[in-house]
Amino acid sequence: MPPFLLLEAICIFLFSRVPPSLPVQEVLVSRETLGKISVASKMMWCSAAVDVLFLLDGSHSVGKASFERSKHFAVTVCDALDISPERVRVGALQFSSAPHLEFPLDSFSTRQEVKAEIKRMVFKGGRTETGLALKYVLRTGFPGGRNGSVPQVLILATDGKSQGHVALLAKQLKERGVAVFAVGVRFPRWEELHTLASEPREQHVLLAEQVEDATNGLLSTLSRSAICTSASPDCGVRAHPCERRTLETVRELAGSALCWRGSRRTSAVLATRCPFYSWKRVFLTHPATCYRTTCPGPCDSQPCQNGGTCVPEGLDRYHCLCPLAFGGEAHCAPKLSLECRIDVLFLLDSSAGTTLEGFLQAKAFVKRFVQAVLSEDSQARVGVARYSRELLVAVPVGEYQDVPDLVRSLDGIPFSGGPTLTGSALRQAAERGFGSATRTGQHRPRRVVVLLTESHSQDEVAGPARHARARELLLLGVGSEAVRAELEEITGSPEHVMVYTDPQDLFNQIPELQGKLCSRLQPGCQAQSLDLVFMLDASASVGPENFAQMQSFVRNCALRFDVNPDVTQVGLVVYGSRVQTAFGLDTHSTLAAVLWAMSQAPYLGGAGSAGTALLHIYDKVMTVQRGARPGVPKAVVMLTGGRGAEDAAVPAQKLRNNGVSVLVMGVGPVLREALRRLAGPRDSLIHVAAYSDLRYHQDQLIEWICGEAKRPVSLCKPSPCTNEGTCVLQNGSYRCECRDGWGGPHCENRVLRCSQ
Repeated sequence: MPPFLLLEAICIFLFSRVPPSLPVQEVLVSRETLGKISVASKMMWCSAAVDVLFLLDGSHSVGKASFERSKHFAVTVCDALDISPERVRVGALQFSSAPHLEFPLDSFSTRQEVKAEIKRMVFKGGRTETGLALKYVLRTGFPGGRNGSVPQVLILATDGKSQGHVALLAKQLKERGVAVFAVGVRFPRWEELHTLASEPREQHVLLAEQVEDATNGLLSTLSRSAICTSASPDCGVRAHPCERRTLETVRELAGSALCWRGSRRTSAVLATRCPFYSWKRVFLTHPATCYRTTCPGPCDSQPCQNGGTCVPEGLDRYHCLCPLAFGGEAHCAPKLSLECRIDVLFLLDSSAGTTLEGFLQAKAFVKRFVQAVLSEDSQARVGVARYSRELLVAVPVGEYQDVPDLVRSLDGIPFSGGPTLTGSALRQAAERGFGSATRTGQHRPRRVVVLLTESHSQDEVAGPARHARARELLLLGVGSEAVRAELEEITGSPEHVMVYTDPQDLFNQIPELQGKLCSRLQPGCQAQSLDLVFMLDASASVGPENFAQMQSFVRNCALRFDVNPDVTQVGLVVYGSRVQTAFGLDTHSTLAAVLWAMSQAPYLGGAGSAGTALLHIYDKVMTVQRGARPGVPKAVVMLTGGRGAEDAAVPAQKLRNNGVSVLVMGVGPVLREALRRLAGPRDSLIHVAAYSDLRYHQDQLIEWICGEAKRPVSLCKPSPCTNEGTCVLQNGSYRCECRDGWGGPHCENRVLRCSQ
């Protein structure tokens, strides 16, 4: 293939790699704010007297597809205009080699007619003679308009590649009082759009490819002159950082190759090395400020819990996109499960003292509970009884395995009224509430009675409650503050009582009840997201036997957490003769995998440096790039024999300054003063007498971890920005300000910048 044909093929290939419809203006805000901008664009209305002329570029450089997008933008703007002869008049002109009036401003008197006529416009093609179109408007004015007696708005949609001079013509037009909006299509030349647009230019330069954003920007600018208004007085125009990009062709030196050239002095052909180049199209970025209207949204109160994403649906409705572990409730409340083998009888007060309303609330609580915690593979069986004068077992324990059938059966339980004989109900529940099963000891599931009441008993409860507990029933009480003392007497412990203040607070007791029903499992921070790293001293001063005891201890601690990518992530670092990441935060997504990996962690020996290990965690483990999640609490638990910790105080504080909690567990005759400095200002230190005593401090450690997991966190600590980008908090989210030469949401991409 001849060299010039090869070069042409390379150029065509490189050009074809550029996506044809990539947006070239982007508002750098959160997805939630983008949703608000979209919603607000549909809530704005322009009813003041104004003349609007659309000037649409129909040249070949724009192309038919982008011309159709320009028409779609014009139609979308018309949706917000109160079109009538007295209020808003609209006309349209298409230009390419010559201007062509599609329809004057007085042709149509309704919005539907104008939109239909815009949709019928036919792409003409030709040169981009923007100057001729501006001369036409300067000479004839707004055809069918009101001769400048009302404000005039010219909306010019073009790619900004005029084949003539436009600066002077645009200046003359603006001097006549015409407000000019320059709306880019395809890959616009921003310099020419700025020349065309009115001042302030940031508010008059838009991009038609992003219709709702451009419509919002145009209407927001017009709202400053009272031409347009928002449907809600709480809406307002706000400045947002944005970025405009220009598609340019650049030449890069690709290397050199042997070539032959003739010599002027002789007829010989000389061999030499010649450079060859590649051509490619790149985006040059231009930071800017965009002004958009946003309105208070239903997601502003952050109703979605546990990292759920709130998705607005109009002005006052929303839905939550929940992480996998939190899909049980409408607001991403914990998706609980009863994994223990258990029989539960809910005992509902149906007396006149509780009232019909209280009885219906208790039924709703039971329905919500079984929907949240029961699944096909659950080992729990549920029954329901109501009482007033007598006990009625409405749903025998275990009769329904299908949750929808169980919920339907609850709907059919009637309110009875009558006296509140709680003592009698407890005695009857102990005798016949769980059927006639004769299984005993380890073959019988744990049996629990959950009493729900709002009224004091009219008979004695202490004796029947002792009788029920003697039959190995666990009694739990749920009620209002007024009956707390009686419930404590019935259950035998304040720990077995749950008190609520209002109906919504009653439903908030579901996770606590689930924890008490399976309390033998000793859960850790059940529904709390957490990034947790254990750091084990594997140096010669500890020894392999003691290191194995530390491994066993952290394995037992891991059992107390719900390990999955949406709740708790666990990592492990060991240090001795070197520092090694046994596994990172995002390496294992299940508890079983974490436990196996902990058992495989190597004993290293040698002299250990805790400071070096903490710096290793700071740089290579507790980072967003290595799996740490923005906005999730973070903690490091360091287990050490004390030697090698003298250099660790400063690295530990560096982690704390970066939003990571650090706890030190010192084992044996450790260097107390060094560890006390390492523990930090909040004295995060647990001293353990011997490695064999570690198991006695497990609850203390879990309590500390869960306490740290509830502390407020910053989305910018650790920083999600790479390549020395700066994280900036903004509207409940964050953005990255990148150094020169870097771009992308997290400064992960190299970019070629040029001056504007």
